[in-house]
Amino acid sequence: MPSQTLSLAQARKLHLAALGLLSTPRRKATRQDLRRCIERMQLLQIDTIHVVARSPYLVLFSRLGAYPPAWLDAALAEGHVFETWAHEACFAPTTDVPLHRSYNRQARSHWGLKRAQDQVLSHRPQLDALLAHIDAHGPVKSSDFERQDGQSGGWWGWKDEKRWLETLFATGELMVARRDKFQRVYDLSHRVCPSLADAPVPDAAEVHAQFIAKAVLALGITQARWINDYFRQKPRLKDADLDMLVARGVLQRVAVQGWSSPGYVHRQHADLLQQTLDGRLRATHTTLLSPFDPLVWDRERASALWGFDYRIECYTPEEKRTYGYFVLPILHRGALVGRLDAKAHRTQGVFEIKALFLEQDITLDEAALHAVAQAIQRCADWHGTPEVCVQRTEPAALLSRLQAAVRLGSSTR
Repeated sequence: MPSQTLSLAQARKLHLAALGLLSTPRRKATRQDLRRCIERMQLLQIDTIHVVARSPYLVLFSRLGAYPPAWLDAALAEGHVFETWAHEACFAPTTDVPLHRSYNRQARSHWGLKRAQDQVLSHRPQLDALLAHIDAHGPVKSSDFERQDGQSGGWWGWKDEKRWLETLFATGELMVARRDKFQRVYDLSHRVCPSLADAPVPDAAEVHAQFIAKAVLALGITQARWINDYFRQKPRLKDADLDMLVARGVLQRVAVQGWSSPGYVHRQHADLLQQTLDGRLRATHTTLLSPFDPLVWDRERASALWGFDYRIECYTPEEKRTYGYFVLPILHRGALVGRLDAKAHRTQGVFEIKALFLEQDITLDEAALHAVAQAIQRCADWHGTPEVCVQRTEPAALLSRLQAAVRLGSSTR
C-alpha cells in the first residue's frame, strides 16, 4: 500500500524538480551543468527540425538558460554522451552504452533496428566493404559519398551508403563520433568508445529492470502505465510488475490525490519527496519547451499531470493542424499555461510568433504576462533573433498586452 499521499500540485513539483524545470537557474551554465542535465534526464531526444532550435539544444536551453550550443556538440565529440536508438534517436550518457547496446540487440522493437536487420541479411558484403573503408581511411559522413540516382527522401529514398551507415550504427558496429553541422560522422565503435571492448553485455532482463528504475528516476514521480514509454520498452507495465522493485526498496509507492492508481518514486529521490511533502519546493521557472521535451512527449502523462492535451503537429498535414507546425509549450511557475507557434528568422534577426494560445481557463496577470514575455525574449536572444514579432494570440485581447510586454522587456535589457 502507498506509504505517503501527495496532492496533485505536489506531484507536479516533484516531477518538475526531477526533470530540472522547477527553478530558474541562478547562475550561468557550465559544460558540466550540461552533462549533468543529460544525466538527470537519462535521454535527450534528437530531432532535425530547426524552425526554432533543433530540439536537443532547446531542451537544454529550457533548463540551463543561454549556453553555447557547441557545448552539446563537444560533449558528443569528447565522449561524455553518445547516440543511440532509445525513446527515439537520442543522446544518452556514455556510461549507459552497455545497457542500450544490450537492449537494442536483444529486446528493442523499433523500425530503425528492424530495417537495419533486413539490410544485414541482404547486403552483408557491402556493409563489410564500408567497414573496411572506414577502418582504412577514418570517420565518414553520408555526404562523403555521391549518390548516383538523383533521388532523395526517407529510409528507402536514401542512397545506399547512407542506408548502410545507419544499418551499421543500428547494429552497433559504428558509432557517431561527432556531428559536423549536425550531420553524423561515423567511426568504428571500438575507436569511438574503447571501453566497449572490455564491457560485458548485460542480460536483457537485467537491462529491462534497470531501464524501469531509470525512467522512474528521470520522471520523479510516475504511474506504472507511463514508465515503458520513456525508453520505449514493451509491454506497458501494471502495478504488479513493479512489486519486486518496491520490495527491494528501489521504488516507493505513493498515493496522489485524484489518481486512481499509485505513483512511484525512486529511492534516490527520498529527500526530494520529503521536501515535497513538507511544502519546501517552490516552482519559480518560466520558459518555453521543445515539442520533444520529456515533460510533454507522453501525451497521456502530460494530460493526467497538467490537464495539457499536447500533440506534436509538425508531422501532421497542414490542414489538419490545430495550433501549428512547431508549437512550444509555455511553462510558468509549475503550470503549462499555453503554447506558441514560433519560427526563428536568423538572417533577419526576427523571432516570429505566428500565434500564442493560452490554455482554457488561464488568464495572465501583469506579473505572469511579464514573466512569459521575458521567457520569449530570452529564447529569442539565445537564437540571435532579438526582434520579437507577435502576430496573433488567443484570446485576441492578449495581443496588444503581450506586444507591449515584449517591447518593454526589450527596452530594459
